[in-house]
Amino acid sequence: MNPSGEHPYPRPLTTRERSWLEWILPADRPGYDQYRALLKELAVIGQGRRGEGEVILGPPGALPDLNPPLGPVLSYGAIETNFGTISVTFREPVDGQISLEIVSHRSDRVPEEFEEARRWTYAAWNPGDPCPQCLRPVREVAMRATVSGRFVLAVCSFDRRLWVYDEATRVNRLIPVTNFYNEIMLHKNIRDPKIALDSKRFFADLAAYTDADLAHAFRTYNALKTKVHVDGVVEPETAERGGILHRLKNILSGNA
Repeated sequence: MNPSGEHPYPRPLTTRERSWLEWILPADRPGYDQYRALLKELAVIGQGRRGEGEVILGPPGALPDLNPPLGPVLSYGAIETNFGTISVTFREPVDGQISLEIVSHRSDRVPEEFEEARRWTYAAWNPGDPCPQCLRPVREVAMRATVSGRFVLAVCSFDRRLWVYDEATRVNRLIPVTNFYNEIMLHKNIRDPKIALDSKRFFADLAAYTDADLAHAFRTYNALKTKVHVDGVVEPETAERGGILHRLKNILSGNA
């Protein structure tokens, strides 16, 4: 195992790396717990393509393969400290290897010692909870697939984030806004480039979209960029009411 010390890999996860990974992969959620079990079989086999802070997990005898695209983010969390924010990003496996990125948003390296103010992760979110990051209310769209079960799309306009909660696995998967917004524009038949190509408008215009609009965008987006396994037709769980009740919901969700 590299007795000369010239090459630090492969190596086991450090105590801190393992602790933070177990935090963003909660054992009480089956969709995350399966990855906790997988960690027992993997080692840190090298540095990732993104530089300081990213390492690759894989079988102890393997070499990092940096040619395939990065896997989608499976879990993300942030630790707010007196030294700035430290983020922890765990991606889905690609060809048996996993990218783990732990970075300081203030410097090139994560400090050995710091005072922690608070930490948050999307992995702990449940429907009805506020946004993990800003603690403000979020817009929720409950959906049900005719065969595979229930999902909840969550949108935080303040932090410009959206994610989908899978009730079966209890996993929250982050959704990049650009492609999702494109599905909204196709559904609404909006062709003006100033609107259709400006995905930042999604959060500002969120109140203009019905639950049915957002459910349709999720269904078509998920068919192209699968975030959750869906069997059957996905529809909003409840019929949407218009008028003052709809406006009141948007106000309470911070999307007026």
